[in-house]
Amino acid sequence: MTGRKPARISRRTLLTGGAGLAGLGVGAVAVGVGHELSGPDSAESAGQQTLPFFGEHQSGIATPMQAHAAFLGIDLLDPADHVTLQGFLRMWSQDAANLVQGKPGFSDTEQELGTAPSRLSVAAGLGPRVFTSPTLAPRRPSWLAPLPAFAIDRLDERWGQTDLVVAVASDDPMTLAHAVRVVVAPIRRRCRLRWTQQGFHHDRNLFGQVDGTVQPADDRYDDLVWDDGSDQQWMAGGTSLVLRRIAMNMDTWEAIDRPGRELSLGRTLDNGAPLTGTAEHDEPNFSATRGGIPVIPAESHIARAHQRTDREQFVRRPYSYDLAPEPGESSNSGLIFATYQRDPVAQFVPVQQRLSDHDALNEWTTPIGSAVYAMLPGASRDGYLGETLFGSE
Repeated sequence: MTGRKPARISRRTLLTGGAGLAGLGVGAVAVGVGHELSGPDSAESAGQQTLPFFGEHQSGIATPMQAHAAFLGIDLLDPADHVTLQGFLRMWSQDAANLVQGKPGFSDTEQELGTAPSRLSVAAGLGPRVFTSPTLAPRRPSWLAPLPAFAIDRLDERWGQTDLVVAVASDDPMTLAHAVRVVVAPIRRRCRLRWTQQGFHHDRNLFGQVDGTVQPADDRYDDLVWDDGSDQQWMAGGTSLVLRRIAMNMDTWEAIDRPGRELSLGRTLDNGAPLTGTAEHDEPNFSATRGGIPVIPAESHIARAHQRTDREQFVRRPYSYDLAPEPGESSNSGLIFATYQRDPVAQFVPVQQRLSDHDALNEWTTPIGSAVYAMLPGASRDGYLGETLFGSE
């Protein structure tokens, strides 16, 4: 035992809104910048690196990707029960503010497991059904709705839309597992945990493709990622999450040769450079030809995903999953593809529509899960996640 004890404010108090987080001695310095940095550099080890909890934005969105992540899809028993929802958000705020600093959660029974936060982040978002009550309906962001039906989708409700999402990430899998339990345990009798999607991050996905290359420039986050409150004032500082689960057919992918894979991607496999370049971040030249044939095929993934307008930009955070195969199968692998953008309808959907219409990679990939969430603005030091939504209620 470490001897550390959590602040003594009861769960009942949190559930009934009687306390903010001020005075608990938790959290770090608030941040208001677009692209968040890990810190501090003087940490004794990587396991002691921390991310802030309090600030204008939630951590884990602009944060350099952690090695492991778990997305928790949660359904409320009654989406119109705002008291219960506020109670969840208060509890998660208190627990997250402690956990990211390597301190125990409020009802932490295994507090030794959380002493190395390893850049732990806990971010929460709301699904469309939360906004079906007469009180919250006028506060629903205009873009918060299921994505259009894409022809390539083979969606399984097992990975579908939920009322809430909590995105937990850390460089340490034990820290991550512990934080997930702290998030889930206090609420398990008051809601339904529909799914947990766990993944790991590497510069490459399981197809060997260098992944997540194209990202917004650091000076575009305020414009492209963070909500400015013009649609819904309470969302200022928040963003949207599109979460897609994409199954990858390893058997058929491995059956084609390397040149065939690179033509499908439009990039080299060794360093992710466009087929017209030499380095990963070289700008692709889609008009270049060799022997009269385009060097980058028009149907390649890079050509179809390439932005057509300035607004078609978003943060890509891909996590691979590799699970035990189903009976009779040899793999159960894929990608948990999380994107963050101010407006998914204007920024994500046009790109996804092109990929659905025609993308060479579609032969080996199948979207099986899809959900959209309003990721809450960050919490102030004397507040909690979601306070701006319920503040005027």
